[in-house]
Amino acid sequence: MQTVYLDNNATSAIAPEVREAMLPYFSEYYGNPSSMYSFGGVVGKKVAEAREQVAALFHAEPSEILFTSCGSESDNTAIWSAVMTQPEKRHIVTSCVEHPAILNVLEYWEQQGLRVTRLPVDERGRIDLETYASSLTPDTALVSVMFANNETGNLFPIARMAEMAKEKGILFHTDAVQAAGKIDIDVTRLPIDMLSVSGHKLHAPKGIGVLYIRKGLIFRPFLRGGHQERGRRAGTENVPYIVGLGVAAQLAAEGIGKEETQVAALRDRLEAGLLQRIPQSRVNGDPDHRLPNTTNISFKNVEGEAILLMLDRCGICASSGSACTSGSLEPSHVLRAMQVPFNYAHGSVRLSLSRYTTEADIDYVLKEFPPVIATLRKLSPFKD
Repeated sequence: MQTVYLDNNATSAIAPEVREAMLPYFSEYYGNPSSMYSFGGVVGKKVAEAREQVAALFHAEPSEILFTSCGSESDNTAIWSAVMTQPEKRHIVTSCVEHPAILNVLEYWEQQGLRVTRLPVDERGRIDLETYASSLTPDTALVSVMFANNETGNLFPIARMAEMAKEKGILFHTDAVQAAGKIDIDVTRLPIDMLSVSGHKLHAPKGIGVLYIRKGLIFRPFLRGGHQERGRRAGTENVPYIVGLGVAAQLAAEGIGKEETQVAALRDRLEAGLLQRIPQSRVNGDPDHRLPNTTNISFKNVEGEAILLMLDRCGICASSGSACTSGSLEPSHVLRAMQVPFNYAHGSVRLSLSRYTTEADIDYVLKEFPPVIATLRKLSPFKD
């Protein structure tokens, strides 16, 4: 059976070039990069090269790149540092459509006595900047708003939001896990202080992430122990994965143009084809400001989980939202916040492409998807 993978916002395939670059560091070059002897020094130089490759993806300096285990650790570290370095400030601003890696962490900080403002979104998932401006106070320690939403692909006005925070002397963090490698992010043009990345979203392995920390920012480490990462994160470096992430970052930098043209064109053809072939369907989110690889489509009077199960029988891999919340029968918090009608929200599917998606993949999905919805609607107890 043919397999078509359209769940790249959940995780992405490791690029062949990444896999090949990693292999020697599982075998021949196993030295500790912090060692004094040359056997470890060779490994240390490769880690430094990977740091330069990752920095180049964001137009940052290598010293501003902190390697972590994942996007969630990067998010936790950013929030921890902002709170610990400003004990006099007890307020954080975020959005109501963040990934659980932010929302659940901020619930913890609320239990510790901090106040959290969760900005609402409109029916297209957009944040109102006037509402945002009114939420910023002298007591605000941090703003943490995602660069792009993982379910709808919506791009948020990060540049303007960061500027507004900076005008009031407030730190700004963005979870760029979904945006990294798909659109150009230039930290020299964005007044952000910290930015989170996860390797497995851009064709590196799972288990490696990055936190960009603006040069000169007062920082407190989340993990303490040894002197690794210039004292900013304890623990022996995960060399093979760091090397892999470096190559993935370089490939992503070289492929940004393809993401914004070829991948976007495939996404648009898939989206238009499904809307044309399946009545009573709608796109969720802001079609004018979103990632080039993502579409979130709802189908009236069907269950999203049933759609995914039947697509799986056809060899089509998709998601009903965030992979971290799949399995829930309730509509996602993102769609609820956007007030998507109940009979549409339950039938929502996220389709996320990559540079490995082909025209043949799209043809296959357009052929197999409509009969799935037709079958489910015949079985559905919900009628107009």
